[in-house]
Amino acid sequence: MKSALETLSPTRVKMTVEVPFEELKPSLDAAIKHIGEHIQVPGFRKGKVPARIIEQRVGRAAVLEEAVNNALPTFYGQALEENEVRPLGQPEITDLQVPATDGEDFVFTAEVDKRPEIELPDFSDIELTVDEAKVEDEAVEQRLTDLRARFGTLKGVDRAVQDGDFVSIDLSAEIDGDEIDSVTGVSYEVGSKNMLEGLDEALVGMTADETKNFTAPLAGGDQEGRDASCTVTVTAVKERELPELDDEFAQLASEFDTLDELKADLTAKAEIDAKFAQGVAARDQLLEAILDKVEVPIPESIVEAEVHSHLEGEGRLEDDEHRAEVGESTRKGLKTQLVLDAIAEREEVQVEQQELIEFLVMSSQQYGMDPNQFAQSLDQEGQIPAMVAEVARRKALATVLEKVSVKDTAGNVIDLNEAVPGTEGDEDEVASDADDAQAEKADA
Repeated sequence: MKSALETLSPTRVKMTVEVPFEELKPSLDAAIKHIGEHIQVPGFRKGKVPARIIEQRVGRAAVLEEAVNNALPTFYGQALEENEVRPLGQPEITDLQVPATDGEDFVFTAEVDKRPEIELPDFSDIELTVDEAKVEDEAVEQRLTDLRARFGTLKGVDRAVQDGDFVSIDLSAEIDGDEIDSVTGVSYEVGSKNMLEGLDEALVGMTADETKNFTAPLAGGDQEGRDASCTVTVTAVKERELPELDDEFAQLASEFDTLDELKADLTAKAEIDAKFAQGVAARDQLLEAILDKVEVPIPESIVEAEVHSHLEGEGRLEDDEHRAEVGESTRKGLKTQLVLDAIAEREEVQVEQQELIEFLVMSSQQYGMDPNQFAQSLDQEGQIPAMVAEVARRKALATVLEKVSVKDTAGNVIDLNEAVPGTEGDEDEVASDADDAQAEKADA
């Protein structure tokens, strides 16, 4: 087999591939054998039909079609390797010439988007500035309040609903007189804003056994986004009573004997969170700085395909404004991947099995799945290599971060390796927060 490469653009190439008949013949023989195992010809046992009879029965075109379909991926892969092309997306196969008779070559042309060549500059001159890792008294008090809430008790009250109360409600929604959905006896925290838009405003001021109507866009289902006439009835009102802040509470809520010890521990945890936030901020800034320093040609056909798929899934193909937003996010996300992949190659980043396992466990938690089931699902879908690439990108960004200057707003040099003691695995977690942000924007 031989191939010729033509560069159409920095991100797209065309390969013309010529395969001698001798190299295609094993695929033809395999196709004839496979077809012969599935047809019956009088006078011959199944699977023992001569090749010439099979070609007479099904036609040479059918044999060639099966042979080419099976052989094409192999020859295409060889052409990629021969020309050192790293593809992005699926190829466009054209000018297919199959051998009409024995001895003729098999020829085809493949156009495909490829990874562009990226020149990486020296990043060591990048300087990052993050906020000081200060722990405000309010942050510690909020932690203490959240802890008290976990051990609080609900008590029924005979008064109007207030923000923060817990209510039992019956709720229904209808459009044009047709009921869309209804629930009864649902417990809801007023102010949490995790049900219908406008529900919290309707509930405040209501009393038990009172009913109120309001209009809200539906949050899911076939009618998502449409305004519905909603009816809510309050059946009970409860408030949360928080336990007293004393040594007894400290013993109930923690391993400490005194309230002072508990507060000291919460302060230490708040300090860790503040330092961790420095790491997140530094990585976000670093990624933006890297993207500003590196020019990357983006394959527009890849962007257009992803944007179309995204908008089609949302049913917003005609929304030009949203298309522009998704397009911008997609380009930036693709540029981020390409740059981090290039850094990973330059730094010779290797992904250890334990690192991949930790990443899969973390990802499974985000999807609410059992880690083993999550890993099996990815393996069946052929997504494990993509997971390995993502871990490599995170490590690549962390590698660059080790080489740049990071200071806080007070001028103190920050050592991010010591910022969060005992949480080495967290470095990878925060290394691609910017990537996740891009994904979230694309889903907006």
